[in-house]
Amino acid sequence: MTENTNQVQAKRNTARGNSKLLFTIISILLGFLVGAIVLLISGYDPIEGYQALFQGIFKTPRNVGWAIVTSTPIILTGLGVCFAFQTGLFNMGAEGQFIIGTIVGFLVGYKLPLPPIIHPIVAILLAMLAGALYGALAGFIKARFGIHEVISTIMLNWVAFYFQNFVGYANQQPNSMASFDVLDSAKITMFDKATIKTFGPFFKKFFKAPIHYGTLLAIIAVIIVWYILNKTVLGYELKAVGLNREASEYGGINSGKKIVQSMAISGAICALAGVTQILGFTYALSIISAMDNYGFDGLAVSLLAGNNPIGVIFSGLFFGSLKYAGSNIQRVMGVPTEIINIIIGTIILFTAVPLVFRIIRAKHKNRKEAKNLAKEEKLISQESEKSTAGVKEKETILKDHNEKENELIKKETKLESNSSKNVINETDEEIIVRTVESEEE
Repeated sequence: MTENTNQVQAKRNTARGNSKLLFTIISILLGFLVGAIVLLISGYDPIEGYQALFQGIFKTPRNVGWAIVTSTPIILTGLGVCFAFQTGLFNMGAEGQFIIGTIVGFLVGYKLPLPPIIHPIVAILLAMLAGALYGALAGFIKARFGIHEVISTIMLNWVAFYFQNFVGYANQQPNSMASFDVLDSAKITMFDKATIKTFGPFFKKFFKAPIHYGTLLAIIAVIIVWYILNKTVLGYELKAVGLNREASEYGGINSGKKIVQSMAISGAICALAGVTQILGFTYALSIISAMDNYGFDGLAVSLLAGNNPIGVIFSGLFFGSLKYAGSNIQRVMGVPTEIINIIIGTIILFTAVPLVFRIIRAKHKNRKEAKNLAKEEKLISQESEKSTAGVKEKETILKDHNEKENELIKKETKLESNSSKNVINETDEEIIVRTVESEEE
């Protein structure tokens, strides 16, 4: 019986997963269709535009390498957001946590001279710790004061943004809007130029892009997150809190503690994206006038992946490739790169449609259940009133009956009293008569 139930459940899960995948593919196709319409309205040839777009990704091994480099931070921020989503939390602070990872990675990489292998490890660990604390702060605010994580994380994003500029100005290169580069011992570039020259033609071109160990760390992080969520007690408890906080508390889970833990892990992953970006690609801390949107792109990546850790790899590669190829379509046809944002936005819009319908369906179901519950309560109330009226009627009848019985008892008592008096009077008269008779004799 149990095996049959498990098989049925497995089939349902497979069918659900297939339907999600199908809808994601349809959303992507619709996104490209809307992009084609926009290109056509703007006076550009959609076929030529998409040719330039895909050539920008796949034309040379170097382009593929650059697409991977662009995708790496988005995969990690998407993974961080996905982890929070899985536990019922909406981490809008991925951008701020990314920035915190970047800042700490720069400070350790530039200010703290260490041996080559140890240096990046220390920088990454400290950056992840800082990101975890930054995320945990938002979790603590929610658990302790009930302030929604969306509000607190958005505010913390701006704190991180201005803190980055503060650190950037403090370490600014002369005549530049960036800081000095991190030390060579802290860099995590995968291969140096001398080593790349020994590779074959394909990999020689592929590694002309600044491929770094952050990509490998992203894949490892995805596997670890999947394992935590699906194979550990911690993952079970976190998902239980996300599904129903009250029920999990009734089951003995400390929901406040789990919220803090979830936001801490999410923040650590987003900070990993920031530190690998600065140690593997940018090397310097930029003085920025606007956020880079790696965290907000992570939201889109997680949504397209259906909040599945494994799916985040593919959706991250997709978004990163589109962003990189956008420059090629602009160079070849003069099309503004905003067309890529239109395509991405449309894809996300169509991806979110099932979620909207699910929310509407849930609200309708809740209203229906509330109406049914109200009807049941009304019927129970009416029955209760009827039963109460019946009890009162019985009590009234019983009271009348008791009163009548009491009256009868009183009457009987009175009659008995009168009869006893008559008997006494008769006896007295007999005694008097006897006395008189005896005297006469």
